[in-house]
Amino acid sequence: MRRGIAATALVAALGVTLAACGGSDSGSNGGSKGSGELSGTVTWWDTSTVGSEDKVFKKVAEDFKKQHPKVTVKYVNVPFGEAQNKFKNAAQSGSGAPDVIRSEVAWTPEFADLGYLAPLDGTPALKNQDDFLEQAAASTKYNGKTYAVPQVIDSMGIFYNKKIFKEAGVEVPKTIDELKSVSAKIKQKTGKTGLYLRGDDAYWFLSFLYGEGGDLVDAPNKKITVDNPAGVKAFKVVKDLVDSGAAKTDATDGWNNMQTAFKDGKVAMMINGPWAVADTYAGKEFTDKANLGIAPVPAGSGGQGAPQGGHNLAVYAGSKNLDASYAFAEYMTSAETQAKISTELSLLPTRQSVYIKPDVATNEMITFFKPVVDKAVERPWIPETGSLFAPLVTEYTKVLTGQTTPETGAKTVGDGYRKLLKDWK
Repeated sequence: MRRGIAATALVAALGVTLAACGGSDSGSNGGSKGSGELSGTVTWWDTSTVGSEDKVFKKVAEDFKKQHPKVTVKYVNVPFGEAQNKFKNAAQSGSGAPDVIRSEVAWTPEFADLGYLAPLDGTPALKNQDDFLEQAAASTKYNGKTYAVPQVIDSMGIFYNKKIFKEAGVEVPKTIDELKSVSAKIKQKTGKTGLYLRGDDAYWFLSFLYGEGGDLVDAPNKKITVDNPAGVKAFKVVKDLVDSGAAKTDATDGWNNMQTAFKDGKVAMMINGPWAVADTYAGKEFTDKANLGIAPVPAGSGGQGAPQGGHNLAVYAGSKNLDASYAFAEYMTSAETQAKISTELSLLPTRQSVYIKPDVATNEMITFFKPVVDKAVERPWIPETGSLFAPLVTEYTKVLTGQTTPETGAKTVGDGYRKLLKDWK
């Protein structure tokens, strides 16, 4: 991958610094040498949703002490939108980075390429690694080594309010055209908007891009594809949903606006993933959980498409407590822990063996999302994948809010990608 001489030199120099002095605020190296018993502190940066997911993850993480009484887990919830750059800044400076980070799947190859992650091959972190789903394990590997452990895997679907659908007398839309007609009928019958389309995060654009047969890049051939005809068509589709009144959108604070509107019954549908289930159930419209319906994202002209997402646990290369960090990563991704988290939060496990456990096998949300995940489109596992979203979200928001055209938006994103990936076509 393209990194440049300066970047390579910086990482090499950083590696010497980390090897010499370490970079986390943890204690001594696990206490494993001599006594054979782990000790010290493991600082974990969790990026899960505050108010719902974080409570469960915090409790589960702190229960690690039951297995290793001399290890203290320092739990820190870092806002998802800040975590990527915050970790890179801490790792580059060699100060303040956690021992373990919950890394979005696209961040893992980037952090590994920068030299910030410890290789996990041959460590306890990868215990029973043959049990991991193949597509979940794919994002943990870079240049022939494994740099993370899959924690959860996900994709996206349409969340819908069954009461509103019944009142409007409509069925779940299976195509973009049906989405527009269903939204129009909902507006006519109930006065409510059909879909809330998040406009400040380009991840929500991917289902439409894939649905038109497009993609951000063609990694094997080192080719930029976001600005090809399929990419332009996808921008036109989302713009038309807003212009037609089928969807409402936003330019800022999209997550809170979307969740509030859907939970309060002001919109009938939203596009979201398993990570939103717990928070959605907290809304007044879903006191009766049976009122929440989930279906595949409506198909575009190229078929139905949704992105593969998820999170991994990665160990910081500069950790002063590597042994305890490996053990913590293994514990948090074990079949027992994944089953507990899946049961409480409806998040999809990454281990095959967890799906046959009774409480998981009968979870309605998991049984819906598992087939969606199986067919989800993988993003390219290259170091630059996480950086592809910055130019994309700028133009995506502009297109949705009428500040630019779909054609110009797609071209601008493509031009930005060619600057980022200079040896790509």
